[in-house]
Order: sequence, then C-alpha cells, then structure tokens
Amino acid sequence: MTDAEPSDQPEKTPAAGVVPDGPDADRSGGSGSGRRRPKRWLAGGFAVVVAALLGLVLVWQFSEPAACAAGLAAPPAGPKVYKGKASHYDGGNSGGNCSLPGPPANRLYAALGSAQYSGSAACGSFLDVTGPKGTVRVMVLDRCAGCTGGKIDLSKQAFAKIADLSKGITSITYRAVVNPPSPGPLTFRMKSGTSQYWFAVQVGNHGNPVKSVAAKRAGSSWRAAKRGSDNYWVIDGGMGPGPYSIRVVDVYGNEAVATGITMSPRRIQRSKVPMYGSTPAGGPTPTPTPSVAASASASPTVTPPSPAGSAEPETIAGAAGGPAPVRVGCG
Repeated sequence: MTDAEPSDQPEKTPAAGVVPDGPDADRSGGSGSGRRRPKRWLAGGFAVVVAALLGLVLVWQFSEPAACAAGLAAPPAGPKVYKGKASHYDGGNSGGNCSLPGPPANRLYAALGSAQYSGSAACGSFLDVTGPKGTVRVMVLDRCAGCTGGKIDLSKQAFAKIADLSKGITSITYRAVVNPPSPGPLTFRMKSGTSQYWFAVQVGNHGNPVKSVAAKRAGSSWRAAKRGSDNYWVIDGGMGPGPYSIRVVDVYGNEAVATGITMSPRRIQRSKVPMYGSTPAGGPTPTPTPSVAASASASPTVTPPSPAGSAEPETIAGAAGGPAPVRVGCG
C-alpha cells in the first residue's frame, strides 16, 4: 500500500449559508461562527446589566452606613435651626420605623430623612416646626427614605397647623426641642422574642435623642447595648432572666437609671425615674404634654445659606439657650 498522492485541486470552501459536513463541521445548532458572535455579545451585555443592578443595590444598602462613617448623619439636636421643606402623609396607627406602640394621641408626628433619622437616634425626640401659619411641636417616629436636604414629612394634622393641606409642600424652619415636657417617667418595652439569651429593649418618654443604653443584673457589671435601626437596644448573648437595671444617657448628658425592669416582651413597663428634671432657660414655653403644639415664636434671623447640594439641611440660626449636644452616630 502506498501513500496517497497530494491532490492538485484546491480545498473547497462551503458556500455562504451552507453547513459543512464531516468531522470538522460545526454542530452547534446549524449556525456558523459568525452567527455565534451575537450570542456572546448578548451574554456580555446581560452581565453588564446585572453588574450595574447589583452596584445600585449595594449603593442603596450601604449609603446610610457610609454617611454615618463620614460623620454626615446625626439627629437634630441643640440650638441649631434648620431650613427645609415639609410635605404631609398619613401613617395610620403605625409607630413607624421607630417601632413605637402607635402614634401620639394628638397625631402630631414627623418622619425624617435617613441622615437625620440616623439609624433611629432621632426616635422619640421632638421638633418645633414653623411654617406660614405658625409653629407645631411634633414627635419623630418614622424615617422618610426620599427626604434629603432638610425635607421632612409631617402628619396631616401637624401640617395643617403650619400651612394649608392643599399646598402639599411648604417652606419651613425647624429645631430640636431640648428637654421637652414629659408625660411621665421613662418607660421600657422588651421586643418580641427577647429571652435570657437575647436582650432587646425600647426606651420611651426620654424626650431628647438617646446617646447610650446599658443594662445589668444584680451583682453584675454594666453591659452596653447597641442601637438598632428599629429603635431597640440590643445586647447579643442576653442578660439572663432579670430583673434588670437599665441606664439611659441622652445627647445632652442627662442620665437616669431605672431598676426592677422585668423580661416581659411587648409590655410597656413604667419606671419611677424621669430622664431629666426641667426645661432649660431659653427653651420653649412648657405645655401640658410634649406633643401639644407650641406657640409660634419669632422668626430667626437668617444667615447666609450653606452651599447647594450639602448632605445636611441648611442651618440658618442658633437658638439661644440649651446645652450643646453630644454628637451621636447611626447606632
């Protein structure tokens, strides 16, 4: 047998659109390499879209902690007066993102943007909000995800006291109320699911933004709790079966220690100690309850506005009186 002689005829190239046969033929569904490129481009485009969406999710998820780390987030506190806009909403009977048992009886409440909500640090504090028709005092109980640059969301009842509801949105100034009159001593509510192995408590009637919470049992040392974005203070690993002593410190340095707090999830326990004693000089005129609308005050002198695009609401004037707050983080 001899080797085959090489052929003098040129190698045949399949005509366009003809699928070749034989061992070197492409079997991927009858399309040549030229037709597979669009599939690769489609796959690449799909991957880019998925990556972009994932990036947006990550930015949304971590934008608030990043703002906290950069020191941009803090609840309204101290003598600052802020300038912004107010809209209105109806929160129903919900206690909002602050997980309160419900809205205040007079339904005068507010939701703050993420920076001022500050991981729930603003929950349970009070603001005096001034608009075209006057001033109203509101409790912070919710977070407004779309509110930036000093915009806040008021309950319809609160908005109606400072502007006509038909306006929908209005220009306002607002400031924190330092040591607002309290309806009573501190209250405590254990979160559903709390046990001797996991401790989570909510503090009520504190008036000012809370800076820290710690707890201990008889004969033990204080253990610091960590603030959650739902307005509960958590100690991982638990505190045993109780009863507990709980220490609360607010951003102005007021400190109170309540004793005899039991592990009774979802039940409001009223202590015998208030967060503070009296309203400081220079504060608003006391009212029977902290949620009653305050009388309108004179408009503050306007100073040059902060640069456009600032992450914080515009500060226009300092109100006289009241201690300087201790800056708190996002929890």
